[in-house]
Amino acid sequence: MTVAGVRAARPHRLSDAALVALGSGRPGPEVLAELRRVRLSRHLLLLRQIAAVAGTGSLTALAAAERAHPARTRALLDRPLFGAWAADCLRALREGASPAEAGVGHLAELAARARIPRPRQAERLLTATHDGLSISVRLEDRDPLRARLGLTPTPPLSEAAAARWQAAFTEAWRMLAERVRPDAEVLTRALDCVVPVETDPAARGISATSAHAYGAVAISEPADPAALAVGLLHEAQHSILNAVLYLFDLLKAPNTPGYSPWRDDPRPASGILHGAYAYLTVTRFWRTWPADPLARFEFARWRAAVVSAAESLTELTPAGRRFVDALLAEVRPWPAEPVDPGILRLAEGANHDHHLRWRLRNLHVEPDGAAALARAWRRGERPPPVTARLHRAPRRALEASARLDLAHRLLRGLPLEGSDGDVAYVRGDEGAALRAYATPAGDQVDWAGMLLVSGARAAPEVAAATYAALGPDRPDPLAIVNWLS
Repeated sequence: MTVAGVRAARPHRLSDAALVALGSGRPGPEVLAELRRVRLSRHLLLLRQIAAVAGTGSLTALAAAERAHPARTRALLDRPLFGAWAADCLRALREGASPAEAGVGHLAELAARARIPRPRQAERLLTATHDGLSISVRLEDRDPLRARLGLTPTPPLSEAAAARWQAAFTEAWRMLAERVRPDAEVLTRALDCVVPVETDPAARGISATSAHAYGAVAISEPADPAALAVGLLHEAQHSILNAVLYLFDLLKAPNTPGYSPWRDDPRPASGILHGAYAYLTVTRFWRTWPADPLARFEFARWRAAVVSAAESLTELTPAGRRFVDALLAEVRPWPAEPVDPGILRLAEGANHDHHLRWRLRNLHVEPDGAAALARAWRRGERPPPVTARLHRAPRRALEASARLDLAHRLLRGLPLEGSDGDVAYVRGDEGAALRAYATPAGDQVDWAGMLLVSGARAAPEVAAATYAALGPDRPDPLAIVNWLS
């Protein structure tokens, strides 16, 4: 490998056994070492393409640095954030930006850094050891490239903030090493750096990875160590899958939109696969907390979501079929494991509720179809078949649900404050909940709640469209639901 010639190393391969191990979320050290080699090769290929557009002179300083300090130069090129920069730079060049506008000057800055034996300012590290298993990753709060992971990074951390991160990391690592040690071992080899980002007031916590930055995780300061443990597992899985996708196409139609149990907006098939893969290890983590009501709720909810999402992926390449089959083989036994009936009711209800609300938000009945339904109702006829059309959401929408928040509060033993219908539903008083939801002024949340507690099988978007088309003389919404059912 040389920067001067921008020459990649040997071809990269993964055996069938390695692909199956990756699909099950259990890659071994050799597989993860290969993915890391893949990262460096990809970065060198991006450099070659940058040089082809910007001119080979852009690499002069970097090539000289590599000849003088090959190990330090290679280490800098191997960093995940360099991959994110290189992908952005190449995209800008191809879109017509000048080398200066695209940021090609960063290569000279990188060369200068490679000549310095030790960084002028010591890097912050997150380190932890538990039961003989150690981890050390950079806490990347100063690198100017850290904004390229898609979220707004925090300013450089104060000593107090860095200490809070370290304390949470230490406890999170204890949980991971004790409860899901094989997954913790994966993190020691897959996780390179953590980028602290600003919190999102609309979300409980926020995190992200970049398809071009294998090993980097952007995450807001966690509410507690368990949240950090889950966030690291979740985002590391996204990152590993991104690295697999450098080598294999897993989906024949990755952009086909559909339902995702983790988002309120439609997601492409690639996003659904990412969600199932990320929640595989999250579910495995919650599975190890049998005495904690909230953990059992999370386990029961996500085990079903992972199975249903993975099973919905049918347009797979041969490699994709092997990968998804391995994922399903790992998780399919879990739904048979017992969960307290009260917790199971809330978990299954949360999944059903999300699907109902997703349909109301994203599936739309055309006006002609709604009018036909209204005419059939007035004539006392059977409802005609109508087709709802999927509307692409204008922006990403993370899950937001007052009923879900109330379920969490109930399982934590906290007071319940919310609408009469939601409080009654969470407490298990479905009669009171149905009376509260079945109001003429019901919104999408009430429509979903009414269908949730009534057990009716009417399509929610069709019921709501029929109700709206009937005008001022609308009947009881539950009557329409029963008619459609």
